[in-house]
Amino acid sequence: MSRYSDRLAALRDQLARDGLDGFVVPLTDEHMSEYVGGYAQRLAWLTGFEGSAGTAVVMAGEAAIFTDGRYTIQVRDQVDGGDYAYVDVPAHSVAGWLGRHAKDGARIGYDAWLHTRGWVDEARAALADVGAELIAVDANPVDAVWADRPAPSKARLVAYDDALAGQNSAAKRADIADWLGEQRADAVVLTALDSIAWTLNVRGADVDHTPVALAYAIVGADGATDLFVDRDKIDDSVTAHLGNSVRIHDRNAFAPALAGYAGQRVAADPDRAVAAIFDALADGGAKVIAPRDPVVLAKAIKNPVEVAGHAAASVRDGAALTRFLRWVETTCGDGSQTELSAAAKLLACRQATGQLKDSSFSTISATGAHGAIPHYHVTEESNAAILPGQLYLIDSGGQYADGTTDVTRVMPIGEPTPEMRDRFTRVLKGHIAIATAVFPDGTVGGHIDSFARRPLWEAGLDFGHGTGHGIGSYLAVHEGPQRIAAPNYPGGAALEPLRAGMLISNEPGYYKAGDYGIRIENLVHTVVVVVPGGDPDRVMLGFDTLTLAPIERTLIESALLTEAELSWLNAYHARVTEILGPVLSGEDRAWLESKCTPIAR
Repeated sequence: MSRYSDRLAALRDQLARDGLDGFVVPLTDEHMSEYVGGYAQRLAWLTGFEGSAGTAVVMAGEAAIFTDGRYTIQVRDQVDGGDYAYVDVPAHSVAGWLGRHAKDGARIGYDAWLHTRGWVDEARAALADVGAELIAVDANPVDAVWADRPAPSKARLVAYDDALAGQNSAAKRADIADWLGEQRADAVVLTALDSIAWTLNVRGADVDHTPVALAYAIVGADGATDLFVDRDKIDDSVTAHLGNSVRIHDRNAFAPALAGYAGQRVAADPDRAVAAIFDALADGGAKVIAPRDPVVLAKAIKNPVEVAGHAAASVRDGAALTRFLRWVETTCGDGSQTELSAAAKLLACRQATGQLKDSSFSTISATGAHGAIPHYHVTEESNAAILPGQLYLIDSGGQYADGTTDVTRVMPIGEPTPEMRDRFTRVLKGHIAIATAVFPDGTVGGHIDSFARRPLWEAGLDFGHGTGHGIGSYLAVHEGPQRIAAPNYPGGAALEPLRAGMLISNEPGYYKAGDYGIRIENLVHTVVVVVPGGDPDRVMLGFDTLTLAPIERTLIESALLTEAELSWLNAYHARVTEILGPVLSGEDRAWLESKCTPIAR
């Protein structure tokens, strides 16, 4: 038996001891985070799956793992199909599967600190329909059998300079207090780690690649805030930074504190606060309302200081990426380099800036067939040599104090095939369609998603992920609420109106299973645009591209580009040269200039 089969067997034994017939294991933490600390990596420990979204259900006689279209290949590579059935979402839901597979009288366990109230209601109803019961456990059974489970991080919080944030914490908390007045509420519970970091202008190191700290916060109607965090993580400088209006409590005091709001009206976000929080508030006699976390939109609409920080980070990061891309072209053609060595080289290029805090996510360094796995994660076991005839895809980003970056480029190793050039150019056409889009204020991301797909659709092709995600300011690389995505792709419809100030990625792609992958990703800033001759009373928006790095010209079939598309590409490359040229020198600068030379018909 494999170690994962052994772990599955151990969990089943524990469930029997706990009087449970099944248990649900999500990939999240008690803050509903996308990326979680090592202590919360229960799904990976149990199954071997290393993606960033998934759930397992374990019952006595069967088990299943649920992943979306981004991980169709990866989950089959990493999880034993003899142990788990593969179930695709959103075509199938965990609750629906439970309703079909649980037996009459079954007791299915869940950890109320790892699921939303909506999920609990859905699963409970599905199980009740077949005479089964959903049971909240007092202790997570996975933790009981995970003998070497890591402890939560003890990393200290650090103050985030108001000069980088563009607004001090007191002003942010005053805005939340105004929002509470509008909601006729006495307090709001903040559980999302990036919401807390943004509100208090603090950063941490408790989650890989995301500078946040494990904490909860409750903001009152006067702006005064109770912060629940491991006291060992707070030093005098952070205490002084937070000020007298932020009261610090031990993190373990959070759950008991929820019982102290009897008769008060308390807000909690149903998508970000777990079911246990709603239960504790209700049991304590609070009147619970469920609007969206008020920080979410405020954080998404960047102020001028944050935008300027992103622009500065983009120059620094673009120069590092350019040095790396030249290295790929000049070094990787003989098969001596691998996905891991290339990822290490790019990290070294970013570290050489002297300002890198961390990568913004685990670098996707993928050659050949691995590039067809959108969220591929290279390991020692999967590490492949970068060989001639392949496309090499690198999706990566950096965390800098002034901004978070995320960029994808593709480089041919040797001569690309005509098909590769055709597909790359169609992806580029879709990328340009988003970059040049003009749309009315209030347009939702889902309305423009098809712009990126039309050149592929015309050839009977598509890609199985969203076109764009929001991004934080030295925070989470994936930040809502804005997205560019169609309803039938992971995450569902992108229904948040796009607003001036939002940052979002522009990343269409194409993936040929077993052969290669293509994705072109830049970050863009949503701005107000003036359309000559347009209705002066109608506010129109568009995008200003922030990312600066050459788009590989040998993969472009210029005959497929319209005059307008070619004009955009040449103008983009001229801007890349103008801004990055002075930052680079010698062979790096000469290489950049050659890559950004205007393309003629």
